[in-house]
Amino acid sequence: MTDRYAVIGNPVAHSRSPEIHAAFARECGADIEYGRLLAPVARFAETAEAFRAGGAAGANVTLPFKLEAFAFAHARTARAERGRSVNTLHFETNHVVGDNTDGVGLCRDIEQNIGQPLLGTRILLIGAGGAARAVVGALMDCQPELLAITNRTPAKAQAIVDEINVKNMLRAVGLTELPKLRFDVLINATSASLSASLPLVPLSSFDNNALAYDMMYGKGLTPFLALAAGTGARTADGIGMLVEQAAEAFYVWRGVRPSTGPVLDLLKQAAR
Repeated sequence: MTDRYAVIGNPVAHSRSPEIHAAFARECGADIEYGRLLAPVARFAETAEAFRAGGAAGANVTLPFKLEAFAFAHARTARAERGRSVNTLHFETNHVVGDNTDGVGLCRDIEQNIGQPLLGTRILLIGAGGAARAVVGALMDCQPELLAITNRTPAKAQAIVDEINVKNMLRAVGLTELPKLRFDVLINATSASLSASLPLVPLSSFDNNALAYDMMYGKGLTPFLALAAGTGARTADGIGMLVEQAAEAFYVWRGVRPSTGPVLDLLKQAAR
């Protein structure tokens, strides 16, 4: 039988996940059907449950439902618990397992595709919302020298630090402190790029040959990446993270990890 999957979101028509998973299925010889599922904002659980009850095997979850997916799951992996959000649902018999593949997708893209080691580096994570929470654990697993979190509301950044409680590596940094610090890798986990606005990061925060990474993606440079390029920093958007987290989700569902290079090349060419 054909196994059914979908990405659930609102909006969801723009999602590239169906073509990504179709490519993975062709490579791995998997018989799957993968679609887009638009859920009303207040009816995620009802939508996901109807999809599961209809015989689906699993689902990806995108904005704005990752917290709702966390609550919907009967059981959660350690990485989902650490980030308090779920982007991958695995439907078992009368049981739903929630996972989060965002963090591993981000780290694989930075280290394997871009070639930037994270071990021993100084990382600035900009933002303290759900996107940031989902990747903090994976970034810490890469053993940077420092993982600093900054946010317009300092208490939100401090809350993540206090919750995870690894203060020798992880610390909250106020916006007034940033001009005194320099970073090897700067990751924008805010939604500023969606409104073509800039996160509040001073030019002095970019160390020589720094990598600026925006978790958002689209055609051309986001405002954050354009700012970074002006300092001489290397730039990358989140298209690689999208592909890598999808490959990890495919592995969660199918037990096979597909190649990501060909799909990533295809998406990058389409974005030009």
